[in-house]
Amino acid sequence: MIELIQNGSVTSARGFLAGGIHAGIKTSGEDALDLGILFSEHEATVAGTYTTNKVISPSVKLTKSRASKQTAQGVVVNSGCANCCVGDVGLKDAEEMTSLAADHVNASQENMLVASTGMIGVELPMALVRQNIGNIEVTSNGGHDFARTIMTTDTHPKELAVSVDIDGTKIVFGGAAKGVGMIHPNMATMLAFIATDAKVEPDFLDQALRKAVDLSFNMIDVDGDQSTNDTVLVLANAAAGGNVIKKGSKEALAFQGGLDYVCTELAKELVRDGEGAQRLLEVTVYGAHNLADARTAARTIASSLLVKSMVHGRDPNWGRIMMGLGKSGIEFDESNVDIFINEIHIVHQGVAIPYLKDAVVSAMSVPEVKLTVNVGAGDSSATAWGCDLTEEYVTFNSAYST
Repeated sequence: MIELIQNGSVTSARGFLAGGIHAGIKTSGEDALDLGILFSEHEATVAGTYTTNKVISPSVKLTKSRASKQTAQGVVVNSGCANCCVGDVGLKDAEEMTSLAADHVNASQENMLVASTGMIGVELPMALVRQNIGNIEVTSNGGHDFARTIMTTDTHPKELAVSVDIDGTKIVFGGAAKGVGMIHPNMATMLAFIATDAKVEPDFLDQALRKAVDLSFNMIDVDGDQSTNDTVLVLANAAAGGNVIKKGSKEALAFQGGLDYVCTELAKELVRDGEGAQRLLEVTVYGAHNLADARTAARTIASSLLVKSMVHGRDPNWGRIMMGLGKSGIEFDESNVDIFINEIHIVHQGVAIPYLKDAVVSAMSVPEVKLTVNVGAGDSSATAWGCDLTEEYVTFNSAYST
């Protein structure tokens, strides 16, 4: 059973410390933290997934290279600057940030990873980093500050922690994430960090993270755009003891469930806080020929600008849902399709059925709008999440750098 930890954070897992400060990388005031460290008191097993954009921040490149050895002890993060498209200095700055952070927490530089988020094309203000990184106090209560250091246009930090009983051993997962714009599969302009005190075999941790990301961060959309800095990291430091969790072991299923839950809840929080968003959009496609088709269709519908606009206007224009399904390219017969909006059946076998329009409009006037589509082609299903498209999104992004 998965139990939510009240006021949990990325440091709820045993043996993890974190902290954050305002170094001046962002100029939004003293409350806008922008430099942080997450640190394990013992070397941890690590796995990661990263942006698929062809333009990649040197921070991502360095982390991906170091994490490939499957061990790490911490990560230093900054917001306000993506450290991307700045030439050779980008990698030098990323390396120096990890060196400064490692020295501060008395760790090996090679065991320190780095993540950056913010404006592209701007060099990291390393003078500010050098001056301030030593002021970060890493503590077992510092997870909340750490979650704030990675925020850019987020309106609030995204964090949670859960515990799972795995064969008599209480395992804790703590997570923090950011990203509310430039969000589109795969992953998004997002960072996510998950800390667990489980003892996990490295190859299984990698496999488990990829599965969890496919179910969560790869199934969300805000605006159809994709970042240069996307990173999801999970560190497992074995502080809880217990058996080593391996692929195929009796503990593996419970571990996967806990990781899936944390990733999914964080992913939903990202789109719920989408730039200018007023409603969370959940799209479930079932009856697909296979899982790949179900995921493709759900993601295509959730990312449609017309569907997003429809949800914003509370307009039960189901033709846009059907359009998105057809646009996905999956195999199905139009005459088998059923569509529901917040459980109100409006299309049966590809044709509209009588319904009260005002009732559907009212049903869409809630914080979460659920679209359910049965394609009648098989037994597979998948869920994707998005948000409505509002005037505020356009206004905000028309002047992002000015």
